[in-house]
Amino acid sequence: MSKDILSVIQANMSTFSKGQKLIAAFILDSYDKAAFMTASKLGKTVNVSESTVVRFAAELGYNGYPAMQKALQEMIRNKLTSVQRIEVSNDRIGDQDILSMVMQSDIEKIHMTLEEADRQDFDRAVDAIVKARHIYILGVRSAAAIASFLGFYFNLIFENVTIVHATSTSEVFEQLLRIGEQDVILGISFPRYSRRTVKAMQFAHDRGAAAIAITDSETSPLAPFSTLTLLAKSDMASFVDSLVAPLSLVNALIVAIGRKKNEDLAHTFETLEQIWDEYEVYEKVEGQA
Repeated sequence: MSKDILSVIQANMSTFSKGQKLIAAFILDSYDKAAFMTASKLGKTVNVSESTVVRFAAELGYNGYPAMQKALQEMIRNKLTSVQRIEVSNDRIGDQDILSMVMQSDIEKIHMTLEEADRQDFDRAVDAIVKARHIYILGVRSAAAIASFLGFYFNLIFENVTIVHATSTSEVFEQLLRIGEQDVILGISFPRYSRRTVKAMQFAHDRGAAAIAITDSETSPLAPFSTLTLLAKSDMASFVDSLVAPLSLVNALIVAIGRKKNEDLAHTFETLEQIWDEYEVYEKVEGQA
């Protein structure tokens, strides 16, 4: 593995106390499980006190156990296979009520996203999108749902939107062939990150386009090729990617852009309502006009 928390633990093994060596050995052997354990549970698992676990985190240079735990989680989320995800989530959930646990986790991710949001970068992203000659949107695998949602509303607001379909790497570059300095690309990817999205962002960035990454961390592989990075916390619920916070961020982006394009948007929707009514696009509910 590259230089990360596991490498640091291995390099300092000889300096640890007996109890700390037990913690270190467990983390090195079962980092996928350790990353989601509380300090108390980790201590009980290796038969040391909770305070020993906390001191171990400090020994590694972290400002408390939660900081060490976060470093472990960020390191492993892109490394876990689907089978490992299932095993880890089963350990995390235990006998808890699944509905409550998953929805509470999603609520916490939205809170964290809001607290850590960079308002200036958000406003800059809105301005860049509104001014763009052409807007490209790319998200593959589970992120494709967010890209499709964003593209649906952008197509109602703008005339210059391309949702990049990524059935093959060559096809992605063909669709981005004319991207340039006056254009914007929004690349959406969360662990496990899509190599195709990363390569597309690099391609667009190299051609001078404004590259806006919607991802989970400054350490995301999209970040080095991004003009602006909009962060939203994601999580893994078993083999499922939990993308509630990213979708909420995208909602905010759409609303903010709608406000900027208010007059044009009102005219567009007046026309659409006439078309929808004429061609009976929506089912009329009894009792409603």
